[in-house]
Amino acid sequence: MRVSDILRIQDKALYTVAPDTPLSECVITMADQDIGSLVVMDRHILAGLLTFSEVIRVLARRQKELRQGPTPPVAELRVSHVMNPEPIVAQPDMDLHVLRSLMVSHHQSYIPVVARGLLQGVVSFHDVAKAVHEQQSFENRMLMSYIGDWPAPEHAVR
Repeated sequence: MRVSDILRIQDKALYTVAPDTPLSECVITMADQDIGSLVVMDRHILAGLLTFSEVIRVLARRQKELRQGPTPPVAELRVSHVMNPEPIVAQPDMDLHVLRSLMVSHHQSYIPVVARGLLQGVVSFHDVAKAVHEQQSFENRMLMSYIGDWPAPEHAVR
C-alpha cells in the first residue's frame, strides 16, 4: 500500500492558511472542523505545517512568560511565528510502512504529501492506522474464505 492509496480514500477536505493568518483564527478553524493540522501555503507553495502540538507549545510558553513579564496577546500571534517551517514531507509513491516509520521516528502525527512541488494532501497517523487495519481485515477475510472451514470467531478457541 502506498501514500497515494490513503489520499484516495480519505476525506477530500484540505484546510490551508497563509503565514500571516492570526493564530486565533487557526484555533477556531481546527476546533470547528475537528482537525489536528493546517497546511501553511505561501503563494501556492508549502510554507509549513501548523498542528495542535505547536499551538499547545506556544500557549504553554506564553503562560510561562506571563509569570515572568509581559508577552504579546495570542490575538497578535501569526501562524508564521508558530508553524513548523520545514515539515517532513511524503511522496505519493512512498510505501505505507516507510511512511509509518518516518512518522514514528520523527514523532510526527501529520505529514504533508507533495509531488513535483505541489501539495497533494496531508496524511495523519490515524489515516495510516486505519489503512493498515482495513488492509489486515481484508487479508484476514480472504484467508478465512480461502481456508473455508475456519471456525467462526465466536467458536474459535481463545
